[in-house]
Amino acid sequence: MLCLLASKQRDGFGDFGMKTIAVIEDDSDLLQLLRYNLEQKGYECVSTDSGSAALSLCCQCRPDLILLDIMLPGMDGLQIFQALRANPGLRHVPVIFLTARASETDRVVGLELGANDYVVKPFSLRELLVRIRIQLAARNPRQDVLKAGPLELDRGSRKVFLDGEPVSLTATEFRLLEHLMSSPGQVFNRDRLLDAVWGQQRAVLERTVDAYIVRLRNKLEPTPDNPRFIRSMRGVGYSFQESVM
Repeated sequence: MLCLLASKQRDGFGDFGMKTIAVIEDDSDLLQLLRYNLEQKGYECVSTDSGSAALSLCCQCRPDLILLDIMLPGMDGLQIFQALRANPGLRHVPVIFLTARASETDRVVGLELGANDYVVKPFSLRELLVRIRIQLAARNPRQDVLKAGPLELDRGSRKVFLDGEPVSLTATEFRLLEHLMSSPGQVFNRDRLLDAVWGQQRAVLERTVDAYIVRLRNKLEPTPDNPRFIRSMRGVGYSFQESVM
């Protein structure tokens, strides 16, 4: 079983925060191709080429979407799909079948079982990426206003309010706060924050993240040394507190 986490890159396919996609495919060349392209589009990718290992992989990594081959060794894709739908923690995860079975009967069976989409091999990678984006967007609609207790971030107006009063943030401070608030409770290391906020072609150091976190805390926290919004995870990174009174 292979469980690899890729670094994030910000682009049009990563609008909904950090998403993990599980690829269950026994064709090693196709598996590598899918992993590479998904990672290039800013997704985290976990994968296995074994049908029997697929369920445990998904239980462990809790992906946001699953690309599932039907013809697999050990346990076929239809059996895996039924096991996923029987699992309370995974039953709502979108599943896209990837298969060489191109007949109308096969497609109908897959969709009637409850699959979210059915893609026949060979397929266009560009089209598959669009289909993935559509499924993730349907499951995770973008919130225009992010709220946490007295803190409110309005993506439309690009404004932040604390206790109803506007907070003056620079564009970079706003992007950093938006990224943290969009995935509350998730811990981001400095490198991932640099990719998401400053971009891949950045010319700044990891310590820049620390400096901007201090600036945000000074503007948002009544006691910056004891923050209620942006928490530090020693040796790991930063996370945004999910519930703030």
